[in-house]
Amino acid sequence: MGRGWRGRGGWQQADLPSADDAAAWFAGRLPDGWFTGAAEVIVDREEITVVGTLTPLEGDFDDASRAAAESGRISRWREETRDDRIEIARQAEHLYGRKVAWGAQLGGTRELFTHLAVPVMTRLRQPERQVLDTLVAAGVARSRADALAWAVRLVGEHADSWLGELRDAMSKVDDLRSQGPDLA
Repeated sequence: MGRGWRGRGGWQQADLPSADDAAAWFAGRLPDGWFTGAAEVIVDREEITVVGTLTPLEGDFDDASRAAAESGRISRWREETRDDRIEIARQAEHLYGRKVAWGAQLGGTRELFTHLAVPVMTRLRQPERQVLDTLVAAGVARSRADALAWAVRLVGEHADSWLGELRDAMSKVDDLRSQGPDLA
């Protein structure tokens, strides 16, 4: 069987290298001065996303020009740090077995770049497909895939604390599983 699969149970979190210390690793590895504080490090089974806050803009801007200036500053940071980010990502990908995505935020602007869009497979019965088709017909989404992504984002926004507790519980189960006997 390929990496990441164990019998009929499917993929298990324990099959990947632990990334519990990823935020600390990036805190130590990122160059000083890139961000105003610690970078936000978000880990899932495919990707580690690193987003930092850039130094504030100086000067007076109206709302439209402020957004343009923030976007421009993020674009400049992206270009100036490209080679260093590639090298850091290579090291992290080797260490954690996941791709690394980058982003930056400044004021009210947050931009992610080089992040993955991972396809997922699901089987839906007719009532669930009708929900997606209604979202498409109403113009909320362009396709069933977009409608499903929209629904997942909506659930994530409204169930954030519950999902956090669920992730903590799953992590504890993975820890206990890794301490158990090896059945191979």
